[in-house]
Amino acid sequence: MPHIALVTCRPGPQTGTDPDLPALARALAAAGAEVSVEVWDDPGVDWARFDLALIRSTWDYSWRSAEFIAWAETCGKTTRLANSPGLVRWNTDKRYLEDLAAAGVPVVPTRYLAPGEAPVLPEDHEYVVKPTSGAGARFAARYTPGERADAVRQVERMHAEGLTAMVQPYLRSIDTAGERALLFVGGRLLHASRKGAVLTPGTPYDASKNAHPGLEVWRPTPAETGVAERALAAVPLPDEPLYARVDLVDGEDGLPCVMELELVEPNLFLFLHPHSLPHVVAAVLTAAGG
Repeated sequence: MPHIALVTCRPGPQTGTDPDLPALARALAAAGAEVSVEVWDDPGVDWARFDLALIRSTWDYSWRSAEFIAWAETCGKTTRLANSPGLVRWNTDKRYLEDLAAAGVPVVPTRYLAPGEAPVLPEDHEYVVKPTSGAGARFAARYTPGERADAVRQVERMHAEGLTAMVQPYLRSIDTAGERALLFVGGRLLHASRKGAVLTPGTPYDASKNAHPGLEVWRPTPAETGVAERALAAVPLPDEPLYARVDLVDGEDGLPCVMELELVEPNLFLFLHPHSLPHVVAAVLTAAGG
């Protein structure tokens, strides 16, 4: 009977609720596992007693990334952590997009502004500013060239908190085609979802946002599946991710490109795809040695 920890965070106004966690815990228990839901930063947890610690909804990691990475490295020395500490370290900083682009994967064009760097911002098109360590659209906003002063204030606030900003063109296709999220578990494409535009004009960067508006089931095109598979193949680490979500949008050329590759704590959207739950359970039990 494998002992599995489903790793989450302390509930709070900025973290939300994981709708998949109870169903996943029940399904794993029904399959014969001993399941515990644990908070990642709880000092009282003995991670060595688990056969697998499965990161699920540690949704406060993005503003505590150094602490979270340290926890992942410590946890990974005492039990199997999924995904691995190496993948967590690489994927918590969205500058991983540079690695994907260098490998020939189409990604959303991105400029990075580290603390101390002057905010160089587009003057001829709408754009998005967000942190390289972020989740749930926290500290993300879209701007027109005429809103430069507001964008500069956001960059200055992020720099004051030690965050590196990333600047991307706002791809208009998001308003019509949305974002598509392709979920892989155990190297297998399980399902895909589509959501509408998260960032609406004029919404302040520090306002709470619906991270998954208009979420619906999606059948990925061969082109979308191909780009997602290329992104996973380009991860510059030998570790195989147990789970991965590739978020795609259409670029200026109308072809899919990677907006994010989620290897840390992506929402799996199992509530939207209940048929995928048995496959997730089987993969988790295999990873736990069950």
